[in-house]
Amino acid sequence: MTAGASRSRFREDETRRDSDHVSFLRHKRFRWAWAALALSLAAAAGYALIDQDPRPNGGSWYGYTLGTIGLGLILWLSLLGVRKRRINPGAWSLKAWTSAHVYLGLSLVVVGTLHTGFQIGWNVHSLAYVLMLLVIATGVYGVVAYTTLPARLSDNRREMTRAQMLDALTAIDRQLDGAAQPLARGEADLVLAALRQSPFAGGALARLTGRYPACQTARALAGMDTASEAQQRVRALLEKRAAQLAQIRGALRIQAALEVWLFLHITLTIALIAALSAHVISVFYYW
Repeated sequence: MTAGASRSRFREDETRRDSDHVSFLRHKRFRWAWAALALSLAAAAGYALIDQDPRPNGGSWYGYTLGTIGLGLILWLSLLGVRKRRINPGAWSLKAWTSAHVYLGLSLVVVGTLHTGFQIGWNVHSLAYVLMLLVIATGVYGVVAYTTLPARLSDNRREMTRAQMLDALTAIDRQLDGAAQPLARGEADLVLAALRQSPFAGGALARLTGRYPACQTARALAGMDTASEAQQRVRALLEKRAAQLAQIRGALRIQAALEVWLFLHITLTIALIAALSAHVISVFYYW
């Protein structure tokens, strides 16, 4: 390989590494943000420039045009889940697709609203519009979540994997099991109850809220005296166990928030596609 080819290959590798560190929101210098802005401005300009009375609505030629664009965008944007299952580092990488998904999804607020002609009622057409806004709203929350929660998760773990956090808890439990031997029966039972309780106990609501009212470790701490040296040692170990549990439960809470958001976003998207199908069928039936 020649020196020139080596330098060219080096620059390509550097460019690729730089692009890997760029957020999907800033992908290709906000390429899809500009595309979404252009689409929104074009739709708004077209609506404003049409000189007719009454103003264009979903039943006008302009309404049909915007409706077709909006429907195509929604169906294409819903394929992001399919795209995530494929490996493709090319022009349509996952980062590029996600960036387009976010910004073109936001443009649907303008396209969809102008398609309705600002006519909202109690019908399947408005239902599709409301569901679209809900999908977009949950999508905005998802963008915020995926740009902030991973950092919080990393800070919470303190460079520990889930397995390492559980190993640390197991090590504390072994010490507690031995330290609790000299205790009286009542205090020993509190410690044993804490050791027997799974760190994942509490259910979905506890994971989301971070509140564990049935936590046996907290109960053992509340019932542990500090009169003797053995009690002091056990209490110190229980405090370490509580801190380790808080770290594990903090990670679970962040992961649960992402899982609930994804479930809600996907469910609303499915409902939107169903409502859109009814909307399109009714439009062509009564045309």
